[in-house]
Amino acid sequence: MSADFSASHPAAPVFKRSYACGTTDVPLIEQPIGAFFDAIAARQPEHEALVSVHQGRRYSYRELQRETDRLASALLGLGLQPGERVGIWSHNNAEWLLVQLATAKVGLILVNINPAYRTAEVEYALNKAGCQALVTMAQFKTSDYLGMLRELAPEWAHGQPGELESLTLPHLKAVVWIDEAGQHSSEHDQPGLMRFSDLLASGNADDARLADIAATLKASDPINIQFTSGTTGFPKGAALTHRNILNNGFFIGEAMRLTPADRLCIPVPLYHCFGMVLGNLACLTHGATIVYPNDGFEPLSVLQAVQDEKCTGLHGVPTMFIAELDHPRFAEFDLSTLRTGIMAGSPCPTEVMKRVVSSMNLGQITIAYGMTETSPVSCQSSIDTPLAKRVSTVGLVQPHIEVKIIDPESREIVATGVSGEFCTRGYSVMHGYWDDAPRTQEAIDAEGWMHTGDLATMDGEGYVNIVGRIKDMVIRGGENIYPREIEEFLYRHPKVQDVQVVGLPDKRYGEELCAWVVTRPGETLSEDEVRAFCKGKIAHYKVPRYIRFVSGFPMTVTGKIQKFKIRDEMKNQLGLEEDSTA
Repeated sequence: MSADFSASHPAAPVFKRSYACGTTDVPLIEQPIGAFFDAIAARQPEHEALVSVHQGRRYSYRELQRETDRLASALLGLGLQPGERVGIWSHNNAEWLLVQLATAKVGLILVNINPAYRTAEVEYALNKAGCQALVTMAQFKTSDYLGMLRELAPEWAHGQPGELESLTLPHLKAVVWIDEAGQHSSEHDQPGLMRFSDLLASGNADDARLADIAATLKASDPINIQFTSGTTGFPKGAALTHRNILNNGFFIGEAMRLTPADRLCIPVPLYHCFGMVLGNLACLTHGATIVYPNDGFEPLSVLQAVQDEKCTGLHGVPTMFIAELDHPRFAEFDLSTLRTGIMAGSPCPTEVMKRVVSSMNLGQITIAYGMTETSPVSCQSSIDTPLAKRVSTVGLVQPHIEVKIIDPESREIVATGVSGEFCTRGYSVMHGYWDDAPRTQEAIDAEGWMHTGDLATMDGEGYVNIVGRIKDMVIRGGENIYPREIEEFLYRHPKVQDVQVVGLPDKRYGEELCAWVVTRPGETLSEDEVRAFCKGKIAHYKVPRYIRFVSGFPMTVTGKIQKFKIRDEMKNQLGLEEDSTA
């Protein structure tokens, strides 16, 4: 399809300062998640709510509601009380959604645990949140989750289900492992561990306690703890409320114009807010259908699911869309039902966005920007956003949210077009870091503004562009360089598939630029070709001194590039120290 990338917004307000406030014509939802979900299910009980392709399962809204209530009853049967924490350590599956909804229904706080975590990390997360119960996969590829738990707490071999005791994990009383339907292997059966199917069977969907507890729940109650993936130190647990994530999911769906007719393919991880909020809650608040193509990301299964399930929406981080577009079998699939979705999670390269629009039929795809601590989305483009803005910005401020861009030193709001730190305030700002008041106060100032650490600009129409992280900005010989700008330029090279730029220490200039480049399949590229491409088109000081050709980048399970690992690897390769010469 052809697209006009030069259109401008016809009647946008004019901004002179980098401050904007979202619309308030649609009121905030002031119900807990369970009550809102029940209302949707009552309105369309037979409509398909969930398709878990890799599990071969389908649920109508009525079926999803009944299974959720049964699980909520079963969790109460374990002796859990509202306000207590339940961890989930799993890739994408139907059980994940059931746990998400069931915990919310009875006021249990769901703790999302990264499936990439290993023993020290999971021990920290479970103990930091004080998890009384854990739902986990038994294993996934080379990850043996139950094996790691046994390594942490070998004394469980002598315990009883629901009565675990461990010095290492003192809060944890029950571990439930997700078994596939019809799976009767005793491989993982041992004292102290329960099968998910057995737990579910113990519940009663008509349990009177569910309504009693529901009557006590408030939208302002914390309902979810998500650990942020910091680059140093232990991760922080952002505590989010019903009000935080339910409203964010709703307004995200509004920007996509979701309706019950939509079927959204969700290949992004559920443990992250991208899958859980931008995916699950965006769908459930609009009566749409959730489609999980696989437990982990695999591009072929995404393309197959979109075609077979006639998906109208597709989510992903840029690296996922690149993998789908460049799959050798891409042209075989009918993606004509697609119209919308979200590209987010890391900066969205303009050239990738253009390919997604033109080659995947995603003419109404949107860009979203935010962070875990803000539930997560603060800015988003909509299906009406002119394509010129959709491919070059992260859109406008979301409803009921304020944003401002400030000088990091003076804390004053900067003029439009000037870069500064992105700050946000409103319903979406987290309840706080769990059990960590000092770090909460560092992040949220006395006026309620969340300081993101991201560098951004706002144009005269209020559109925001994220130019990088404050800590990622490179200062070379006194010149401030934003790696995002260099990356966007190098994406234009016809042989470049993906690129990341970082700063490396240099005695003469303070820092020098380094680019890691992934070439398109079947293409070859040299350092000289890259430099020749830059010559005369960007300032000489923006041309990377170091260029490396790689097959991929170090990244988190959510697809976020870990630039600090690129930086560390290059420093080791080149023998660089912060005060050394290159």
